[in-house]
Amino acid sequence: MRRIALASALLIGSSALGADRAISSLGRIEPQDGVFQLAGPSEISVVAELRVREGDMVERGDVLATLDTHQVQSTQVKRAEVDLDYARRVLERNETLKKGAFQSVAQLDEAQRDVHLREAELAAARASLAQTMVRAPVAGQVLLIHAREGERIGPDGLLELGQTQRMYVVAEVYETDIGLVRVGQVATATSPALATPITGKVERIGRLVGKVDVLDLDPVARTDARVVEVFILLDEPTQVAALTNLQVSVQIAN
Repeated sequence: MRRIALASALLIGSSALGADRAISSLGRIEPQDGVFQLAGPSEISVVAELRVREGDMVERGDVLATLDTHQVQSTQVKRAEVDLDYARRVLERNETLKKGAFQSVAQLDEAQRDVHLREAELAAARASLAQTMVRAPVAGQVLLIHAREGERIGPDGLLELGQTQRMYVVAEVYETDIGLVRVGQVATATSPALATPITGKVERIGRLVGKVDVLDLDPVARTDARVVEVFILLDEPTQVAALTNLQVSVQIAN
C-alpha cells in the first residue's frame, strides 16, 4: 500500500510540475495583421512622385505615391467632366423645348442617351485615375521603400506598411505543447537586440499546424518540427515598433 501511495504521489507531483512549467518557443515580432506589401496596378508602373519616407505615419486612404500615368489620366477626367457638363446642358435645353412642343421625343431620347454615355465615360476615367495613385489600405507606418521617384515598381512592390500601433510576437509553439497554451496567458520575449525583455499576453491561438518558419541557430535543433502560431499582443509596442521580423525567444507562463 505504501508503494502504491508513493507512486501515486510521484505521479501527481510530476503532473503538477508539467502544468507549472513555462512553454518555450521561438518567435518573430510583427505589426498587427502582418506587413502590407503595396504595389502598382501593373508590372510596368513607374513612380512619378513619392509622398512618404520610411518611418512616416500615414492614415488609411492617404496617397503614398503617384505613377507616371497620373497626369494623362487626370487630363482625361477633366475632359470627361467637360463633356458630361455639355451633354447635361443639351439635355436641359431639349427638355425645355419639349415642353413648348419645339423638340421631338427622339431628339430628347438621344440627348438622354448621350448624358448616360458621358456619365459612364467619366466613371471609367475616374477609375483609371485611381489606378495611378497608391493609397494606404490601413493606418500605419512606412517600414521600407522599394521603389523611388523615376524607378519602376519591381516584384517587391512599392513599399511595405505596418500597423505598428499594435505590435505582436508570433510564437511558434510545438504541437506537443499547444494544449498548454490559453488565451490571456502572460508571455515574455527576449533577444540580444533588446535592452530589456518585452511582455505581453496571448491574444489568439492559430488553427493550423505547420512547419517551423523561425529557424533556431542551434545546429541540433529540429527543423522538421510541427508548430502552431500563437499571437501575443505586446504591452509596450513602441519598444519594438522598429524591429519587425526580429527573432525572439519566448516563454509563455503556464
